[in-house]
Amino acid sequence: MCTRFVCNGNDRITGFNFDIDLSVWKHKVIEEKERFYIGILRPDGTYHSYHGVNKNGNAGTLLYVHGNPDGAYEDNENCMTIADLTEQFIKAQLTFDDVLQIVKSKKITYAPDATMQAMLSDVHGRVLIIEPGIGYLEEYKKYSLITNYSLMKPESTKNFIVPGDDRYERALELFDRCDHDFSVSDAFALLKAVRQEGVWATRVSFVYSASEQAVYYVENNHFEHVTKFAFS
Repeated sequence: MCTRFVCNGNDRITGFNFDIDLSVWKHKVIEEKERFYIGILRPDGTYHSYHGVNKNGNAGTLLYVHGNPDGAYEDNENCMTIADLTEQFIKAQLTFDDVLQIVKSKKITYAPDATMQAMLSDVHGRVLIIEPGIGYLEEYKKYSLITNYSLMKPESTKNFIVPGDDRYERALELFDRCDHDFSVSDAFALLKAVRQEGVWATRVSFVYSASEQAVYYVENNHFEHVTKFAFS
């Protein structure tokens, strides 16, 4: 479970709620000179950057989605996993235009052990939504939003919507009322409004301001305690 958005106004604001089951995944917030990310511990002993922001303004996040057979992992040079693609984007090993060329020329699949979709964005506010086995969507709008269900083929995940899960609809309503002055504070208000509790609680919420070149974040729904990380 996660919620991710980009809002293009006077500032370009990215927001992300990282919702995760702690019995399945281990994570920690990592601040580096060139990169801020939520590290996910993998079997190789490394905390991988599947959710984060680079100093250059690239922001990438993966969101769990019920998989479809067309997106199944393939060990093939003509394929690339959504996890590798997202991490390389966050590491600035790939530009936004590089990723566009890759999604046009290669088949994007799930990782071997997880079915995820992605939202990638750059400092200019361009957004790329990638759904393995379904396709990709490039857009530049007032706001872009995604949760844990397909945007391009909604009927494919309609039956998996958790009863009472109206995060997407509530966030849309809030965005419909926002203006060009949408701020870091507004982003946190939205993330707080759609936060999760229980087993899949929101563990980290972060907001990136392109104009400030800074990330603000809170952990475990403690929205009263905001930490700022500024890229030097």
